[in-house]
Amino acid sequence: MHSYLKAVGFSDIFGKKELDSILNNVINEYDEKIVAAGRAGHFFTELVKKYGDDFGIVVCGEYDENNEFQMEYYFPYFFGTGITLQEEVIIEKHAGHVSFAGACDDMRIGVTIIFYLQNAGEYLTQRNRGNYVTDVRDVILSGLAKNGKILFPTLKQEGQEENRRNRTMNRGRLIAAAKNGDEEAMESLTIEDMDMYAMISKRVMDEDIYSIVDTYFMPYGAECDQYSILGEILKIRSCRNERTGTELYVFTMDVNELQFDVCVPKNSIFGVPEVGRRFKANIWLQGIINFQ
Repeated sequence: MHSYLKAVGFSDIFGKKELDSILNNVINEYDEKIVAAGRAGHFFTELVKKYGDDFGIVVCGEYDENNEFQMEYYFPYFFGTGITLQEEVIIEKHAGHVSFAGACDDMRIGVTIIFYLQNAGEYLTQRNRGNYVTDVRDVILSGLAKNGKILFPTLKQEGQEENRRNRTMNRGRLIAAAKNGDEEAMESLTIEDMDMYAMISKRVMDEDIYSIVDTYFMPYGAECDQYSILGEILKIRSCRNERTGTELYVFTMDVNELQFDVCVPKNSIFGVPEVGRRFKANIWLQGIINFQ
């Protein structure tokens, strides 16, 4: 069973029989079907079943010579609502399935962001037509979380938030310059990191780490598209899995200047969520690329 089914409201699946019933429901009563030419003589097929406005399950496979669908794999999905990035995106195929990962550099974070590509069928269609080239694209990121914790916001002095945004923008410019070989930018970044390490080492003796670190976005575990995040909640909305009745929260988050939505079961959250408070969780990062 996919470990992130719980994140879209399927937390009460106890065996293969129940899982097969859900997957058969997707295959027989899908809401959307996307077919694209894959390897020679085969057609990659995505069957999408919605169990809420923005989430559900995708089953991928192909039809055999008897026109019967043969499932290869499935995954839960959650669609975000706003453009998170406008960057050059590289797409790479996973080794085990006809599925893909997207990767792009974001100067606000300073690392390569890797996400699970949700619209693989559209990508294959565009690639087969010769329309796809590596270029700057709109990317809508979203996260699935199995659980999480609510933290109070940090105390900010007047003007502190604006200074933080300015520092983030300046750091992004330095990282971009360093990538182009600017030695002064590399030196400035090194000095900045040393100063930050010294400041944190001094403050952590008397303060909790989450009162010093306001937000973070960093890789988690061994899989490249999973991250540990801490960010500010900008918006909250509730939704419900139509099959199981499980209540879910969708948080619009600000994480290191990145804005994206995270879906998490209500009964798996420790604390009371409110706008302005922070949410801490480990997420599976998914994304849609605009190929137009």
